[in-house]
Amino acid sequence: MGFFGAYAQFQRVSTLGVEGVSLATWVLFVYLGCFWITYGFVAHSGEVVLGSAIILPLQLAILFRLRPWEHGRVAWRAFVFFAVCCLAPAVVWGWAGALYGTGVAMAINRAPQLIELVRHEDASGVSVGSWLFGFTGCSLWIGYYSGAHLWTPMAPTALAGLANLAIAMLAGWRHQQARRTEIVEEVFALRSSLASGGTTG
Repeated sequence: MGFFGAYAQFQRVSTLGVEGVSLATWVLFVYLGCFWITYGFVAHSGEVVLGSAIILPLQLAILFRLRPWEHGRVAWRAFVFFAVCCLAPAVVWGWAGALYGTGVAMAINRAPQLIELVRHEDASGVSVGSWLFGFTGCSLWIGYYSGAHLWTPMAPTALAGLANLAIAMLAGWRHQQARRTEIVEEVFALRSSLASGGTTG
């Protein structure tokens, strides 16, 4: 699901641009992806490594289009957030602490994208399908955690899933707003053209 979601977002920014896409959220996705790959190697889990590594190139491609080198402050704040949630717990409590911190980071790293959609009307670069894929993936993990009675990772996964759904719904609403505005402008332009033609005649 993660691969399909990242691919849908990459297709969107490749064709329609990056308007409405949060740089901070995608910087954090890349940091978290690198974290999971590292953890997978340490834990000798090929599934964890492959699951993150297969998505990372698409995440990097999206991040490249967002031009993080032109927004150094945003990228730096994202790194500080990642360091506090993931790196610091790893140093203090080891990988167990890092996993808890990463759960927190995964739960709230969608916040910048939500804020971006609330503040800006133009969300043409945000893929609704991408976030719906993310919501579906979280739902599947919640089902797995529930069956395995793993309540600790279930809570942040549920929060991430709800955030994914909220982003998808808000982006869809912004897209509808844009279409309505476009229709109104086309109708206004057509009326103006007809009025101008009638006056000329």
